[in-house]
Formats: sequence, C-alpha cells, structure tokens
Amino acid sequence: MTKAAIAALRAEHSHALELFDSLTDDEWARPSGCAGWRVQDVAQHMAATFHGIADPGSIEQGTTNDVEANAEVPVQARRNWTPNEVLHEYREWSEKGIAALAAMQEPPMSETVVPIANLGSHPLHLMGNAIAFDHYCHLRHDIGVAVDRAADLPHDPAVLEATVQWMMAGLPQMCATALAECEHGVNIVFTDLRHTIYHVRPSAPGEQWQVGLGLDALLGICVTSAHEFVSWGTKRSDWRMHAQLTDPVAAATLDAIDII
Repeated sequence: MTKAAIAALRAEHSHALELFDSLTDDEWARPSGCAGWRVQDVAQHMAATFHGIADPGSIEQGTTNDVEANAEVPVQARRNWTPNEVLHEYREWSEKGIAALAAMQEPPMSETVVPIANLGSHPLHLMGNAIAFDHYCHLRHDIGVAVDRAADLPHDPAVLEATVQWMMAGLPQMCATALAECEHGVNIVFTDLRHTIYHVRPSAPGEQWQVGLGLDALLGICVTSAHEFVSWGTKRSDWRMHAQLTDPVAAATLDAIDII
C-alpha cells in the first residue's frame, strides 16, 4: 500500500500552488522543458490531470494508447486561456483530484488493477504515486528549465520515495521493448534515499524484466540520486551525467530506461 504517496502529493501540491501564485506574466509564457509547451501549458497539464481523475466526463481527453499524445488534447483545447484561468482550474480540480486519489487507497479499490494505455497495468493505489511523480518531475525538471525557483524546490525524501516507487513499478512495462534487447541487469543505489537499492534484471525469455528492492550481488551497481533519476530515467537527460556505473556491460540497460 502507498498511502504515504498521498501525503507526498499534498506536499507537491503546496509547492505547485506557491510557485504558480508567484509567477509573472513573463514566466508563465517562457518555454518549458517539455517540447512545445510553455510554463503555462505544463501547469495546465497538471490541472487537467487532476480534472481527468476527478471527473473524466467533463474534460477533453485523448483516446489513443499513447498517454503523452492524450495529454496534448486538453492542453491544446486550453491553449488560449489566461494564466489566471489555468490557476483557477488547478485550484479547483487539484483538491478534487487528490480526494479521488485518496479514496483509491482503500480496499477493495486499492488492489484493483487497471490498464493505463502505454503506462501498463497497475493497482489503483499506485495512482497517488504516479501523480506525485508527475508533479515532482514537471515542477523541477520542466518548469525548472525556465524558472530557477522551480528548479530549486526541495528534494523531499518522502516525495522522492513515492516517486521512485512509481517509476520502478512502471519500468518493466513501459520499457519492455527496449529491455528485450538487453542482457545484463543492474542494481540502482539511490544516495538521497538512505542508499535504497533496487535491482533490475532479466526474467525468462519473453517475460517482463524483474524489479525489486534489495541488492543482487551478481549484478553491477549504478549509483545515482533519486532526484537525478527522475531526470535521466525519463530521458530528460543522459544517465552518464548523473550516475556512476561499476560494470559497463549494464550501460545498455540504463540506456533502455525511459519512464513516462
């Protein structure tokens, strides 16, 4: 269970509100780290995500198997909104969205597994982690490209733990095609999470890779921070800039990681 992810999401929600309230007109209009999106568009995406969770029938949504293409639909529909309209949308739907996500932490709903396009199939209780990840990444690594104080937001270990839980849960499904070409597993050590270790390793031919907590002594070690993993694990940067790898045969496996 990941009820702690709701507390983490609330912390990120507070950061987002404080940041959005402080943005100037110039900052809202700056290009973000998301190709083709302004800072305003990233904030709109964050608002639309909550809106879609709380009341999916009342917002435009894409219907493809590509979540990133689907995310463009409500953003483009609101492209001409003012920053104040975007902020109002975020304020209204974030609270409703968090309440809906909190309800997903209770059984039997919590263990209900649902398909989410190319993100794979996941139990509903992980959706709180997914949105905590989404906020952490968009605030620091996308809006942070344009606004220094977004890049400088705290690296809260509790938020990063919830974020990494989602990334590791999604990795075998989101990266299945690329990992199918790899042969060597790796341990990933997160220095800012009390040196928490996850192992990522091949399974039987034709099956998804295995991801779990703990050291696999047969595998090489990648040392990185969870904060930077959010960047390189989503292909916003190259892992070689932020990680040290003890066994170069696992480099292809790190190259294959591309979490949505």
